[in-house]
Amino acid sequence: MKIANNTVAAIDYTLTNAKGEVIDSSEGMDPLSYLHGAQNIIPGLERELEGLVAGDEKSVVVNPEDGYGVHDERLIVTVPRERIEAEAQVSVGMRFHAQTPEGVRVMRVVKVEGDTVTFDGNHELAGEKLHFKVKVVSVREAKPNEVEHGHPHSEGGCGCGTGCGCH
Repeated sequence: MKIANNTVAAIDYTLTNAKGEVIDSSEGMDPLSYLHGAQNIIPGLERELEGLVAGDEKSVVVNPEDGYGVHDERLIVTVPRERIEAEAQVSVGMRFHAQTPEGVRVMRVVKVEGDTVTFDGNHELAGEKLHFKVKVVSVREAKPNEVEHGHPHSEGGCGCGTGCGCH
């Protein structure tokens, strides 16, 4: 069976940056299972996996616009420390959820200086060219409830933790 919309594909992968440094990998873990066509993985990788079958291996380079987006300077904001919960100990690397006109966005603390805190709302891999080495482990037709819920389910039911009622 080929990877196509409404199939569940399981892949082993290694993701590296342009310098060849490993960013993420499924090595030593179960393969990553995703519902093809449901935006479970970044668009550039999903597009490149279309049509592959179990056993196929492929190297894929995903440009920022098809990955985690281009780096957007407008998503870097500096705010007075007093606008953050008084009891919060703020340090570089912490993440906060912020309500924006586009909805909730994860904001990462990139600088704490004096009475100000600088946040970056870009994904940490925004602007990066992503290099994937992928092996397709399996492909199967998605079950109707997986298509309905927009993600694959494990043998024990839905592992999404959202209480979607598929257990």
